[in-house]
Amino acid sequence: MASQLAQKRAFDSPTIPDRLYFKIGDVARICELETYVLRFWETQFPQLKPNKSGTGQRLYRRRDVELALEIKRLVHGEGYTLSGARQALEQVRHRRNPQPDLPLVGDDSGQRLDAAAAAIGRARAELREIAGLLASPEPRTPRRRSRLATVPSPSGSLFPS
Repeated sequence: MASQLAQKRAFDSPTIPDRLYFKIGDVARICELETYVLRFWETQFPQLKPNKSGTGQRLYRRRDVELALEIKRLVHGEGYTLSGARQALEQVRHRRNPQPDLPLVGDDSGQRLDAAAAAIGRARAELREIAGLLASPEPRTPRRRSRLATVPSPSGSLFPS
């Protein structure tokens, strides 16, 4: 019975075409939802942020379409409320990208801290050198003007007749 349910869920997941952007109507067709539902979900789920074109058209990427399908599965298929689905998505995100409490953890944390301090010191020294170069007055070389050569006219008039 469980394998039949897994097969049915695998069969129910629609195929997403291989495109860079999807318009909201395309996403609505793929997810089998109305466009107003997708627009409402954008207000409820901070992860769902489609780009907008110059004309204001929503342009969803593939990850946005996959996220919309996951939200639909949680809300319509599993019976989550919107806040419950939001929490479930946050938990999945935290499990995929665990953030350590301290960035310098382990046996070599002292060495890493020393290396970071040395790199910061080198960067500061380079920035001070650049600031010194920018602050020092540049010796200005006088601009040379080109001299206009006067052409003597044989008759004294510019326009000989």
